[in-house]
Amino acid sequence: MAIVNRTPDSFYDNGATFALDAAIASGVAAFEAGADLVDVGGVKFAPGPPVPVAEEIDRVVPVVQALSAIGPVSVDTFHADVARAAIDAGAAVINDTTGLHEPAIADVVAASEATLVVAHSLAVPRTQHPLPHYDDVIGDIAAFLHDRVERAVARGVPRERIIIDPGHDLNKNTRQSLELTRRLRELADTGLPLLVALSNKDFVGESLDRGRTDRLAGSLAAAVFCATQGARLFRVHNVRESVDALRMVEAILGWREPAYELHNTRPEGND
Repeated sequence: MAIVNRTPDSFYDNGATFALDAAIASGVAAFEAGADLVDVGGVKFAPGPPVPVAEEIDRVVPVVQALSAIGPVSVDTFHADVARAAIDAGAAVINDTTGLHEPAIADVVAASEATLVVAHSLAVPRTQHPLPHYDDVIGDIAAFLHDRVERAVARGVPRERIIIDPGHDLNKNTRQSLELTRRLRELADTGLPLLVALSNKDFVGESLDRGRTDRLAGSLAAAVFCATQGARLFRVHNVRESVDALRMVEAILGWREPAYELHNTRPEGND
């Protein structure tokens, strides 16, 4: 899942894809680099002033319309009206990083054929949640996700169209995100498809003492580890490198055939 932020203040690219043509070009390049899905966001998760719903719709819908002609598109939103407009424009997935803070999102998804990503986070959207505390990181996250999934199912979203995301760094400090990563298998064993969004996040930077533009190696290491622990979808900034890393995991585990075979397959040898 490649990230396209149509925001002027995104934490990673600082608005590099805010312009419509830049956002569309970034999505096209992501598909060309091997992304299976492009996730378009019009409002960042981090605290900040509210963005009017109409403005968020104006940001994401043209990108969805352009990219959905090429491949599947997801929209990162916590507003039901934005979700509805995105689905009408061709979005296949609604990625709610607030875990159904606005429950009507489930109603919108249920009335469509779209898939719903339910993420774990604690704060009211776009507000701070200082000093987050968990009695048991995985246990608390699992309980939250179970509750929100059941709410979505009760509102008519088929369970087979729900994906869970434990929300690395979302209202979690670095030690909590590291423990979440270590114990990810416990969430994967719930049986629902598991997405991780850890690309270039602060827990990577703080673990390695790396700035936001220097976290690729750490992000790839975390993604590979999560793949071995049951994660099956990865929300990433660096598409080509992430695709290579995860395809290599698939090849090692026997899920993907090598692209070609030449090494030591000829009588004359080729060491």
